[in-house]
Amino acid sequence: MARGNAPQTKVHLKGKEEDFIVFVDSAKAVQDWKNDKSVPLAQVVSGWKVLVTHKHGTQGVLDTASNAVLENEFGTHKEEDVVKQILERGDVQETEEHGRQGDRNVTQGPSISHG
Repeated sequence: MARGNAPQTKVHLKGKEEDFIVFVDSAKAVQDWKNDKSVPLAQVVSGWKVLVTHKHGTQGVLDTASNAVLENEFGTHKEEDVVKQILERGDVQETEEHGRQGDRNVTQGPSISHG
């Protein structure tokens, strides 16, 4: 998973009962795959995990989707088939992941000691 200020790209699909997330390498990789299905999914998908957000859209705690949830939504729990459906029907979203940063509360004056 991306760290620091690396851009993070995911595909979000709002299903009937759940919101699904798959992390991908880039929006361009998804588009290239949609235009040419001979592009290996391994060059598009990052991590091979289908995640659920428990109906919290693209936010919230990400948990691995259970086989039962996948069966109910997609009619299969075979990850490759599920990922293909999410890539085809989902929305690509790119976000900038902000890593840990120091000096968050600058209202308390300078952080230099005046000795």
